[in-house]
Amino acid sequence: MTDLRASMYQAAVRPPGTGVGAVVVEFTNVSGKPCVVQGHPTVAGAGNGSPQRNRPLKVTPTGSTSAVSVAPAGKAWTKLTFVQVQGEADGYCASGSEPVTYPTLVVGIPGAGAHQVALEDGSLAECDDKVTVTAVSATKPS
Repeated sequence: MTDLRASMYQAAVRPPGTGVGAVVVEFTNVSGKPCVVQGHPTVAGAGNGSPQRNRPLKVTPTGSTSAVSVAPAGKAWTKLTFVQVQGEADGYCASGSEPVTYPTLVVGIPGAGAHQVALEDGSLAECDDKVTVTAVSATKPS
């Protein structure tokens, strides 16, 4: 669906650690008509920034889903919270796994397509290939 344009920025509320930890994905309706979104997104890290080299992350959904009507130029949001990298420099994962860094993510919304997003100021590092996601909402998360 080309009715939505996605962007991503650091969330204000993040888990402790040295990486980004949590991001908010903002969807803007760029069409001239309302659209409806609903559900929990899928998330994949794009290897080398290439969607063709996606690495799907294990998603843990939170919150109940409901239909969100997005007016033209209106917005909807979801928050992605990752298993945070610990320590300094390259960091480490508390689980013992190796941290993974993605220059972009591919976020899929049921019925609204997949959207490649990047942070303006760097890459996203995470541990354990897991992410907790909120349901798409008309309320901006912190």
